[in-house]
Amino acid sequence: MAENFKEAEDRIEGKNAVMEALKAGRPLDKIYIARGEQDKALRFIAQKGKAAGAVISEVDRRKLDAMSVTHAHQGVVAVAAVREYSSVADILALAAQKGEAPLIVVCDEISDPHNLGAIIRTAECAGAHGVVIPRHRSAGVTAVVEKTSAGAVEHMAVARVGNLAAALKELQQAGVWIFGTAADGDKTLWDADLKGPAALVIGSEGSGMSRLTRESCDFLLSIPLRGRVSSLNASNAAAIVLFEAVRQRIG
Repeated sequence: MAENFKEAEDRIEGKNAVMEALKAGRPLDKIYIARGEQDKALRFIAQKGKAAGAVISEVDRRKLDAMSVTHAHQGVVAVAAVREYSSVADILALAAQKGEAPLIVVCDEISDPHNLGAIIRTAECAGAHGVVIPRHRSAGVTAVVEKTSAGAVEHMAVARVGNLAAALKELQQAGVWIFGTAADGDKTLWDADLKGPAALVIGSEGSGMSRLTRESCDFLLSIPLRGRVSSLNASNAAAIVLFEAVRQRIG
């Protein structure tokens, strides 16, 4: 996963600082702990962090050294989330409150925080009701994402889920159609009906949608490309699909 260790304003370093952040209920996106460390305080931080919804990652101390700004990390560095995450139910409730058919973006392992930020910005501009991201193998809503989104994260519900396939099933049970984007889709974007409840799945930057996510989709859509390059950047693909849905809904 792409990490930008130069962005330090969202870092919390050291045992006491991370523990106090957890006690205060501050939303943490990830907690990095030195691999093989048997310190009881670090084990306690990992336990509490996991219970609070943070992703716990054991890493080599050299990685912690590279992340650290204070150079006194004591074997733990946390990355703060800029806001609390929503749930899939929250997103559906927001659409219902507005009296609109749900329009949701699902990001399948978008690991580049700049891409995620751009997708959230586009989703907000398109009037989407929320963005769904997986807990693992994905960028979280950190300071880098906030900056790239130009502040859109403050206005967009973002749900982080442990199992993306289960989240898609939850959406289907709520009457939402799942549209995946794939180069070999069974129909083009222009032939899809996106006026009803729709979740638009955007695959990862390198390999596209995972097998389980692909199998969970109701439809696979391809974006017609006329040039020699065979694929689009994930955030560009999201923009095209989202605004085709907007065009259909206001047409």
